[in-house]
Amino acid sequence: MEHKRIVTGVLVDPEKRTQAGVDIEIEEGVIKSISQNKEVKGPFIIPGFIDSHVHIESSMLLPVQFAKMAVKHGTIAVVTDPHEVANVAGEDGIRFMIENAKLSPMHFFFGLPSCVPASPFEKSGAVLNASDIERLIKEDDFFFLAEMMNYPGVVFNDPDVHAKLNAAKAAHKPIDGHAPSATGEWLTAYAKAGISTDHECSTLEEAIEKINLGMKILVREGSAAKNFDSLVGLLKDYPNSVMFCTDDCHPDYLVEGHINKLASRAVKLGYNIYDVLMATCINPIQHYNLPLNGVAENSLANFTVVNDLVSFKTEATYIKGELVFDTKSNSTTNNSSENVSAPNFPFRTKHFSSSLDVIATAKKMAVINAIDGELLTKLNYIDNLKLGDEVKIDLKSDLLKIVLLDRYSDTQPIVAFIRGFGLKSGAIAASIAHDSHHILSIGADDENIDAALQWVINSKGGLCFANKGEISGLALPFFGLMCNDNIDVVSNKYKDLSKLVQDNGCVLKSPFMTAAFMALTVIPEVKIYHNGLFDGVNFKPLPLFKE
Repeated sequence: MEHKRIVTGVLVDPEKRTQAGVDIEIEEGVIKSISQNKEVKGPFIIPGFIDSHVHIESSMLLPVQFAKMAVKHGTIAVVTDPHEVANVAGEDGIRFMIENAKLSPMHFFFGLPSCVPASPFEKSGAVLNASDIERLIKEDDFFFLAEMMNYPGVVFNDPDVHAKLNAAKAAHKPIDGHAPSATGEWLTAYAKAGISTDHECSTLEEAIEKINLGMKILVREGSAAKNFDSLVGLLKDYPNSVMFCTDDCHPDYLVEGHINKLASRAVKLGYNIYDVLMATCINPIQHYNLPLNGVAENSLANFTVVNDLVSFKTEATYIKGELVFDTKSNSTTNNSSENVSAPNFPFRTKHFSSSLDVIATAKKMAVINAIDGELLTKLNYIDNLKLGDEVKIDLKSDLLKIVLLDRYSDTQPIVAFIRGFGLKSGAIAASIAHDSHHILSIGADDENIDAALQWVINSKGGLCFANKGEISGLALPFFGLMCNDNIDVVSNKYKDLSKLVQDNGCVLKSPFMTAAFMALTVIPEVKIYHNGLFDGVNFKPLPLFKE
């Protein structure tokens, strides 16, 4: 770190709602003074963007690699929930993420995952029970209790769930929520339990109901769920109750931009620049009690220099007084992660031996209907099946097979059917299947499904597309979720894989991301899990066939 430096520009203070030319003197990482400079017309100095809710694992990058790209977009900090790795490897996985994040100058503020597994019905590689939460939440490494997805457990007073909530309250740490489509008395009970945020809103009405109950709304625009257009209107009447987040951010998304993209979209739509910067830079600090400030004397020098207040193109990013990104050289300052080795973690060792045939045991069969750009699904039924007949893939009606293999033990596959992908040939498979991260495949024929699943097992994690005897893949050796490659390499491989899937008929913008959420039982209406299909509305197992 340089001992002393001066940064000149127009300081935009969203809290004071002012703009003024200044010279900022930085010494030993701290802002020593801010002096007026009326001659300055640009560039603009803003507090720096914060992603208020992100799972780093969804980028398929280690934290240090994620940061190398995020700072290029003016991001100085992320509020992050490591529940993906926690579901695979528990406390050891969380500790790995925290230690790897320390290799980067960017601020990582970790939450303690509250739902490992995501629901009592799921089977994960680890469990964090109430006693674990009570022990860990007191640590300085954890700034909040991460998203409470067990919505029924909160509403119906599950003792283990409320013990976790009470532990967070006793530690004076905020509690993140996860309550898609919740409303009425149930939502009131959920909010009264102390849950302070929600990032699952899809309509303005839903968000306003939650705000009126005291909750903050995290406007999400990620790789799979995109709610910005529906919710950005909250900035007009509820600017203090809004933050922006990506939630799940795949590498190709991060290459193109981060929270700066959302700020730019909001400003272009006519929203007040100070309200936009409060939502993207300041509100997360205040809500999560982060050890950060805006741009002020005697505070750590964390800020971003942008060329204008519309595009927010980053010219420089300063974190703890260090110039971590400079557009003139297009270089980032990050500690090396070359020597990071992949830890051991549980993973299936054998392929399955049975066929993927499905025999009708009743006249009606449940089908998952995926929705492009949404985590939600719809439940439909196929009628008039003949008992004892094999139910086959039907490409004309977009009826594909979805197969889930238990990642943690060598059991037989769960086979069901899905619509909405449009795939005409081949099969995708991945070891990313939220949140328990079993091995999931969706395909147009059994042979390619089988081959794709085997590739993932042999690679001990990754994404792949199998078709006509050929397999293209992206290996993910860290917990079957991440790799330590440069983001440009990962992004290009991921984009090539996605394009290959789309070239074979898939109609989804992000096929691997959408597929990954077909196993998340806490999102309605219907998902697949290690025991079959699951009803996410009534929160119970769902038979594949019914009369």
